[in-house]
This record gives sequence, C-alpha cells and structure tokens, in this order.
Amino acid sequence: MLRKTGAALLVLALTGVSAGCARTAPDSTAAASARGPITVWVSNNAQEVAWGKKTVAEWNRKHPRERVKMQQIPAGKTSEEALSASIIAGNSACLVFNTSPASVPQFQKQAGLVPLDGFPGGAEYVTSRTGADRAAQYRSEDGKFYQLPWKSNPVMIVYNKKIFKKAGLDPEHPKLSTHKDFLASSRKIVRSGAAKAAIWPAPSSEFFQSWFDFYPSFIAESGGKQLVEDGKPQFDSPAGHRAVNFWNTVYRQRLAQQELFPGDAMAAGKAAMTVAGPWAIAAYKDSIDWGVVPVPTAKGLPLSKTHTFSDEKSVSMFSACENRATAWDVLKFATSKRQDRALLDETGQMPMRPHLLKTYGSWFEKNPGYRKFADQADRIVEVPSVAGSVDVWQALRDRWTASVVFGRERPVPALREASRDVSELLDEY
Repeated sequence: MLRKTGAALLVLALTGVSAGCARTAPDSTAAASARGPITVWVSNNAQEVAWGKKTVAEWNRKHPRERVKMQQIPAGKTSEEALSASIIAGNSACLVFNTSPASVPQFQKQAGLVPLDGFPGGAEYVTSRTGADRAAQYRSEDGKFYQLPWKSNPVMIVYNKKIFKKAGLDPEHPKLSTHKDFLASSRKIVRSGAAKAAIWPAPSSEFFQSWFDFYPSFIAESGGKQLVEDGKPQFDSPAGHRAVNFWNTVYRQRLAQQELFPGDAMAAGKAAMTVAGPWAIAAYKDSIDWGVVPVPTAKGLPLSKTHTFSDEKSVSMFSACENRATAWDVLKFATSKRQDRALLDETGQMPMRPHLLKTYGSWFEKNPGYRKFADQADRIVEVPSVAGSVDVWQALRDRWTASVVFGRERPVPALREASRDVSELLDEY
C-alpha cells in the first residue's frame, strides 16, 4: 500500500502540536447571518498586496461598521502548510485570496472551509462570474463550491527576445510551436552560448513543480484533459508519453539544467525561456524585452487551439470566520467587475471571467503584450478536485524527477508506474 504523504502527514504533525490551543469553531448557523469586522489574507506578492490595500480601503470607507483588516498569509514552508496549520489552530482569516485548488480537498477534510452554496445566490455567483463550463472544474466531489475561482495565470512560454537575437533566432517569430522546432531552437541557444540554458524549470521534487513542466505539456498535447477524470488517471496515454519524451529530450540534450537555480533563471539572463503566467511579467517588463507563445506540442497548435494549465488561485471562506454575512459581501465586492479591472491594473493577472479581451478591451489596448495571456485564459485546465490531491501530485513528481530529470528510470515506464501509484492513492482516499 502506498504511504500517504503531504496532506496526511502535515495534518497529523500539526494536530499533535496544536490541539491544546485550538479555538472552537463558531456556530455555523449564527455565523452565516452575523455581520461585523473580518480579517482577510493575501499573498506576499507586492502587486497583490497593493491591490489588497486599495480594495480594503475602499470597502472600509463605505462600511465603517464592518471593517476589514488585511494581512499577508502567515509565513511557512508553503502557504498551503500555513493555511492548514491555521485551520487546526482555529485562527484562519475569514477570507484567503490565495487558495490553491489543489489544497481545497485537504482543507475540506479538515472541516476548514465554508461552502459558498449556502449563501443566497452563492452557486449562481460562482458560475456566472467564472463561466459555467470552467466553474465545473472547481466543484468539490460533494457537488459544492468551497472556492471562488479568482484569478488565473495561464501557463505559456515566455522568452527573452535579446537572447533569441543573440542566438541568431527570429525574436518576433520564434520557431517554438512544435516539439521538433522547440528543441532545434533550444539547441541553437545553448550551442551559440547565448544562454547557459534554453529553459530552466525547477528540477526539484515539490509536488507543485509538475504544474510548470509536465502538466501544461500534457494538457496541450491531450486537447485539454485533466490529470484525473472520473476518478481515473489520464496521463499514461499517447499524449502523456509524448509530453514526457519531449521533456526527457530537453534534459538529455542538456538544454535544461539539473540543478535548482536560486531565483529566476530568465530574469538573471541564464535561461532564454521560462514556463510561466502573467504574474511573472512584473519581474521582466522593466529589464527584459519579452515575448510569449503557447506551450509547444508534437504537431504544433495555434494559440486558438491550445489548452494549458490555469495556475489559478481562488478565494475561500474559512470556518473560523464569525461574521460570514460580511465576509460573503466582501468576497463579492472584491471580485466585482470593477475590482477585477483594478486587479489587472495592479498585477497583470487574469480575472477568472470569460471573454477578457472583450470585457476589458481598453486595458488590453494599453497593454498589448498581455493579449495572448487573455486569449489563452479562455482555454485553461485546473488540477483535479480529488481527495488526496497533494499526494497524487507528489506521486507523479517523484517518478518525474527520477526518470525525466535525472535519468535513473525510463520515462514512459516511470509514467506508467506513476499512474498505478495515483490509482492506488485514489482508491485509498
């Protein structure tokens, strides 16, 4: 039997140290209609902090009796671990504007989240803002919404035009759409000495790192499949095999490095490309002349046909919240059409709304470099909302690093073993 890691071990460890000081959760019936001050948490990203401060200040001017206090998510190895610990301690914020969908099943299991369906028009608000088809990816296995999809960072290939030109490649029309062309361009970059690496994804084994190498490649290659669908892993397939073989070639030909870079390799000029969403552009726009193209596929797909990983973050309401009626109103206020425009202004990240190019046409006219991200945002795929999600990703990542990155196993058989591991985990949960 596979050993459950990640979520299960974290909960056990934290329960042992926190049980003595855990707070009692408020009565859910009374809390649902209660109003008063609340606390919200945001990530430590400077642009998101700036957005949060302005949004909270505007709310507080209009609602002096229901004031909001904004803080950054408490420090921890990851924000997911910090949030899990806060659930156990009973001191979570009412709203967290940085909830990873992969962690929602874990937080549910800890009884840490409030279903948004219980509020008047709750499910309708989630589906109307997100779009019915996309919103379906965020329903939990019990059919409820424990998260509002807030913002996406559709994962694409961002590249440094200066390095491409130095390598003798066309920086305005790079040949990167097929696996074959991507590899040929990458070899030219490395062999010319234009950069140490063509691309430098993290080779480390954290569960979420597959979201920035294998998963977007698998999604694009499969036409938009999730890692798990209908309770079964989907990646031991021709599309999955093509994706692992592509990345295996990248590593075997030394087009990517096997060691972890301490920072952003493209920002440092050590890599010509990165796999990232628009959140990363803040680090590049003042120092790098950047371009963006879809994730490559075996046959090469145009942007209009390419699907990719969402790298989405949601807003969730946590069960420690005592004034949930206020929290629900704050959630809707902070994700309104007006505040979503403010989010674009501050962060360049894509609000989880359909048809962004039409809804915010004037913004994209002023910021044309982001248009491809907005186009891609209409074809994004989320992590599957399944129990044991973190452990599922860890099982895949362990096989990935051993085979694709370090060559200790053959990639396709390793992918098959990962599929068996994931199936076993899904059965256990």
